Amino acid sequence: MLSGITVTCFAASYAVALLLEISRLFFQSGVRAAVLIGFMVAGLFAHTWFLGMQVVAGAPGGAPLASWFDWFLVAAWVLVVVYLYLAAYHPKNPIGLFLLPVVLGLIGVAYLFDDRPFPVNRASQVWGTVHGVSLLLGTVVVILGFIAGVMYLVQSYRLKHKLPPSDRFKLPSLEWLETTINRSIAISTLLLAAGVLSGVILNVAIRVGRGASGLGWNDPVVWTSGLLFGWLMAAWIFSALYRPARQGRKVAYLTFATFGFLVLTLAVVLWAPSDHPASTGKISDFRFQISDWATGNLKSEVCNLKSTGHGGSV
Repeated sequence: MLSGITVTCFAASYAVALLLEISRLFFQSGVRAAVLIGFMVAGLFAHTWFLGMQVVAGAPGGAPLASWFDWFLVAAWVLVVVYLYLAAYHPKNPIGLFLLPVVLGLIGVAYLFDDRPFPVNRASQVWGTVHGVSLLLGTVVVILGFIAGVMYLVQSYRLKHKLPPSDRFKLPSLEWLETTINRSIAISTLLLAAGVLSGVILNVAIRVGRGASGLGWNDPVVWTSGLLFGWLMAAWIFSALYRPARQGRKVAYLTFATFGFLVLTLAVVLWAPSDHPASTGKISDFRFQISDWATGNLKSEVCNLKSTGHGGSV
């Protein structure tokens, strides 16, 4: 029975939990919290089982993070664990309103790119795992910082305009959100540093050093990853040396810019022509289908014009 678990199973559980979070804004309920946590735990169990089955029956050698499909699903899994932790300590805060849409978004992206495997090489498997896990966790921390930044701006707006407190929409304090954002910047910088360094080692020492073709330093994936890491380093140093940058709305804006760099990097990795692993997927296939459809229709129209005598020279 458990072998029949699909992505839809846990995605539906998270979607129901999100609807329950939204219902906080309209009415109060004594049993909602228990039902919500029940759906989240059920979804997490199905999610965990699904990933376990992916490892056992999926990639060659059972290597984890063997495709973008696994990568995005693991990122979503980590966010769900974080959500359950925060929900246990802040049960009255509607954190799921901000976090669960991102979880569902990651699952949706995983579905779109479920046929993009990473190349597996025994010599590079260890460093490849370090590279993938570091970037995965760094991405998750950046997303958490962004969500905390959104909550900070919402809470700041409510306090600035002296909106009356509401039991239906009670966010964490600005101090707690500031601390979370600052820690997310520091932790994500360290994780992405590990990811970039392991990627350099993987590229130079293992692939190029063994005569295999490596990524060029002008590859879009390389320079966008370096751009993201450079921005994080600059933001971390700036916030460390300039205390006002660690407080107020400025710290939230830093997370917005960081999230923008992250989205740009992932977009380049998934879309831009690159020698980095994975270059085809459902979206690419869809583009080719549209292109073929348009070309076929154009040829058909030209033939019709010629057959009716209305077509000129082409």
